[in-house]
Amino acid sequence: MQRHILCLGDSNTYGYTPEPVPGSRFPREVRWTGRLQAALGAEYLVIEEGLPGRTTVFDDPVEEGMSALPYLYPCLMSHAPVELLVLMLGTNDVKERMGANAFAIGKGLRRLVRKARSIPCWAGSPRILVVAPLSLEEAVTRSPAAQEMGAGCVEKSRRLPGQFRAVAREEGCRFLDANTLGLSYNAIDFMHLTRESHARLAEVLAAQIPTLLQP
Repeated sequence: MQRHILCLGDSNTYGYTPEPVPGSRFPREVRWTGRLQAALGAEYLVIEEGLPGRTTVFDDPVEEGMSALPYLYPCLMSHAPVELLVLMLGTNDVKERMGANAFAIGKGLRRLVRKARSIPCWAGSPRILVVAPLSLEEAVTRSPAAQEMGAGCVEKSRRLPGQFRAVAREEGCRFLDANTLGLSYNAIDFMHLTRESHARLAEVLAAQIPTLLQP
């Protein structure tokens, strides 16, 4: 039986790209999840659960269904048995309208991790990899996404890795900081990964995941 790797994220798991037009999506073979599947091979099933706008636990006041928390149970159970949950969320949590600072976003991640552990979906002991997303660039405040993200988004995003690292350590999760991998955002909205960065993220994860799943 294939080993299920569930990747729960936002638009950077979905593969959003503003090119050639806003709202485009990289094809499966370009997205990091698709590249990860190709690299890991047939022994694994990489399940892509990316939703543009998704948050850890915060309800978006203007967009429906963005909190990962109520979706977590049906998502994990429908893909059981799950060997590894890869969580890469947090970027949308820094939107001004969410009203959350980095500390609160870290608490949201902790709540999500604890909920995931309680769900009877696991093939053995729960294994969770927390990926801190690439911090937003200052240029996002002058981009087409500026009003969507609002004031303070860049500073909050830069504080997330430290908060997420602490949560991962306290909760016994594995941790990966995307800011250490040489990734970059596109030069249009400055908040979505380039195709080269999708490839790099997949490369790193493909090297780490078999080790993470060792007994």
